[in-house]
Amino acid sequence: MLIVFVDADASPVKEEIYRVTRRYDMHVTVVANAPLRVPASALVELVVCPGFGAADDWIADHAGPGDIVVTADIPLAARCLEKGARVLDPKGRSFTDNDIGSALALRELMGGLRQGGIVTGGPAPMAPKDRSRFLSRLDDTINAVRRAHPPRP
Repeated sequence: MLIVFVDADASPVKEEIYRVTRRYDMHVTVVANAPLRVPASALVELVVCPGFGAADDWIADHAGPGDIVVTADIPLAARCLEKGARVLDPKGRSFTDNDIGSALALRELMGGLRQGGIVTGGPAPMAPKDRSRFLSRLDDTINAVRRAHPPRP
């Protein structure tokens, strides 16, 4: 069964995910370090994993082929790709096996610069075009996964 896993603690697109998955009648697993409000639906599950990295570990342990993971966490994205899941960030960027290595290297480089005292700034704030791109990519990804992993009768 196709599941959308949401790395939810800092996700700015939870409402968009609920809206799209409701349209497709799909299961969503929202994983967070602390309780969050989620829609009252049999298709939406909240998993609370307190502790540093616990939510990421839970997602990486449960996601697999035919699943979609929504996260901005690049190391988590790499772990999920290794398991065969598809991964999107909240701005609609798809992480793939072809580009995850460079994303991890850039993350490491920026972390080193910050540790060295260089102010690098943070990610740009979410813009309406980012939400629109995310919605489009999520829809495309769901359809691609459904074609690749058709539901069993």
